[in-house]
Amino acid sequence: MREMAAKTAETFGLNWWLFLSQCISFAIVCFLLQKFAYKPILNILEERRQRIAEGLANAERIKAQLAEAQKTSSEIIAKANAEAQKMIEEARAAAKTLGERQAQQAITEAEQIVSKARNAASVEHDKMMVELRRELARLVVDATARVTGKILTPEDQRRLSDEAAREIAA
Repeated sequence: MREMAAKTAETFGLNWWLFLSQCISFAIVCFLLQKFAYKPILNILEERRQRIAEGLANAERIKAQLAEAQKTSSEIIAKANAEAQKMIEEARAAAKTLGERQAQQAITEAEQIVSKARNAASVEHDKMMVELRRELARLVVDATARVTGKILTPEDQRRLSDEAAREIAA
């Protein structure tokens, strides 16, 4: 049987030393690829996955902050409206006792207070929205720069900022 294996190897031109050296070379190439190519690439891919996850978490946090800001501004407006209505009712009650002239004066003052309160609430809401949009745009640009691994030009930053603002507004 050994003779038959030797004969078959000779028929196919098998050189054991050459075959052994090729097996060793193949093992060395596999080791080098594993050490210097596959592991670094897998590490880079894992880092990128983590950056993407971090960017998504930041975006969710900003959305939550935006929702909280909108809720706060709605509460401020509702409180101002409630206070204004209360003041208007008080002014009407006082107007009955003091007369028509004083009633008109009290209603006017109450409406001015309502207007000022609404303006103040609107200004506060706008300020909060601008600040949140700016922060979201900065985080989107930062996350995009991290994910893509390149430095963004001012034009790219402006474009990403505008896209993020449009998504938030929608």
